[in-house]
Amino acid sequence: MTTARGRGRPRDPETDAAILRAALELFLERGVEGTSMEQIAKRAGVGKLTVYRRWSTKEDLIAQAIEESVAAELTPSPAQVEALSPQEIIERALPAAAEMVASPAFRALVARVMGSAVSHPKLMAVYWKHYILPRRQLAAAMLRRAQKDGTVAADADLDVLIDMMAAAVTYRVLQPDPPDAAGMLDYLKAVYRQVGLYQPAQGP
Repeated sequence: MTTARGRGRPRDPETDAAILRAALELFLERGVEGTSMEQIAKRAGVGKLTVYRRWSTKEDLIAQAIEESVAAELTPSPAQVEALSPQEIIERALPAAAEMVASPAFRALVARVMGSAVSHPKLMAVYWKHYILPRRQLAAAMLRRAQKDGTVAADADLDVLIDMMAAAVTYRVLQPDPPDAAGMLDYLKAVYRQVGLYQPAQGP
């Protein structure tokens, strides 16, 4: 979540990217407690004021860095959820999602985020409000569409289904020997099939 500032020179996307990259690296290396705005500025090669002009707190900055790292572009837009079936949305996202979720970097990120839920709840509050909740709302919209299509039970608890999908991926990623991208693709298909959002293509 960026903080609006007054008029001035246009923001440099390369500077933003360097700051976000530095914030993510430090978060993965040291956690929230071991990361400061000063350290982020130093690693990004910018002045501290440059960071504060863009983000008012390190929680805001780290939350956006996390979101950037998990490929926000994989999340469908509200317009796509309205126009496309759940099957179409998932088929488009599955290959890239499997590659991302199977990566060691994603596994490390999940471990840090889960730890921060207890050790630094302020970060989780920011991340939940600005990034997780909007995604849950999109997932709920997909599930409601699937209910109309008859692939999800009409009386299903959508919050529970969303929790089940998120928890399934988290559990599988953190197991001692997580699957590679191909294995994760098969697993994601199975998860979405069990929920009722995806049906594999039928053979001839």
